[in-house]
This record gives sequence, C-alpha cells and structure tokens, in this order.
Amino acid sequence: MTINKALLALALGFALAACSNQKQAENSAADAADAAADAQTAADQASATGDATAPVAQEAADTAADAAAQASDSAADAAAAPTADAADTAADTAENAADTADQAKDAAEEAKK
Repeated sequence: MTINKALLALALGFALAACSNQKQAENSAADAADAAADAQTAADQASATGDATAPVAQEAADTAADAAAQASDSAADAAAAPTADAADTAADTAENAADTADQAKDAAEEAKK
C-alpha cells in the first residue's frame, strides 16, 4: 500500500511539472503574439508616414511574427511532451522565442522613430 501511494505521489508530481511547463509555454506564446502585433503596428505606422526606415521596421515585425509562431509551436510541443524533461525543453524554447519577439518589437519601434 505504501509503495502504491509513493508511486501515485510521484506520478502526480510529474503531472504537475508538465502542467507548469505547459502553462509557461502558453504564456510565452501569448507574450510573443502580443510583441509581434506591437511590432507590426510600429511597422505599419512607419510605412504610413513614409518613413525611410519602414522596411527595417517591417523586417523586425516579420522576425517577431516568426518568433511568435515558433513560441506557439513550442507551446504545443510542451502540451504533447511525453516526459517532463521534454516539456521543460519545449517551455524554454517558447520562452526564448518570446524574448526574440520582444527584441524584434523593440527594433521595429526604434526604427519607427
């Protein structure tokens, strides 16, 4: 009986870790999507004003959109990961992609100025 309880507790611990990683990846994907939208807004504004830096802003917005797509894919990978380590790796990848999207957003906004 005690071994069964220990195994059940271990399984619950793995499940909680996987849920935590999945939530982290989902949050990162949402952050990346927000950054990509902000970057596209900055690129659109630069283009509307005829700013010579509009192509640079658009390139940054495209980079942010690509990073957001990668974060979304990584969030799906975290949800479907067969092990806690795989889910953790996918969540980290999503977080890194969100950071890339945020940096690209900053570059687009800077180019707009």
